[in-house]
Amino acid sequence: MRVALLFSTALAVFTIIGGSTLKQSQAIQLQDGTIYFAHPPRLLKTTTTYNDVSVWGATYYFTVSLPEDAGEPLQKITINQREGVDYIRFDLENSFAFEGTGSDKKQRLELKDATSDQKTQTVSLTFDPPVSPGQIITIALKPWQNPRYEGVYLFGLTAFPAGEKSHGQFLGFGRLHFYSHSVNYFPFPYGW
Repeated sequence: MRVALLFSTALAVFTIIGGSTLKQSQAIQLQDGTIYFAHPPRLLKTTTTYNDVSVWGATYYFTVSLPEDAGEPLQKITINQREGVDYIRFDLENSFAFEGTGSDKKQRLELKDATSDQKTQTVSLTFDPPVSPGQIITIALKPWQNPRYEGVYLFGLTAFPAGEKSHGQFLGFGRLHFYSHSVNYFPFPYGW
């Protein structure tokens, strides 16, 4: 009987402590002030509107989920081209981000800063205000043109929580495959 009472008391205390810990999920902050997500975002999906080489007018969509228990809002995402024969340059003035997915677009998100570093092949997008936990967002990057060479192109995504000294956490690779059609196309007959 005494063991049963002790066990039920311990179980009740564990439930109360465990439940409050899950609800309060806070970011992890190291002694030097570096902030980490308690639970980092996840890359859900990567798609493109056109997967033919050299096509103009495509959009690359990167859909990311920021969990309720992330502990901090999402301040910045970097997208780094890690694989692919051709370096893809982006029209950042016409690129954007929004809440939801490609098929369920909601409110557009404000970008404080959108930059590209050709040397590291990295695009950086800073949200203003930061994205609150519990949301699914999609980044819509507009390339100037699809790559000239076919093959698999990999993009590594890294997410940064809000704060002066935040640690980026790698979310995974977005994969796009571009195809070349070997049929020559002439829009006008010869002699025009």
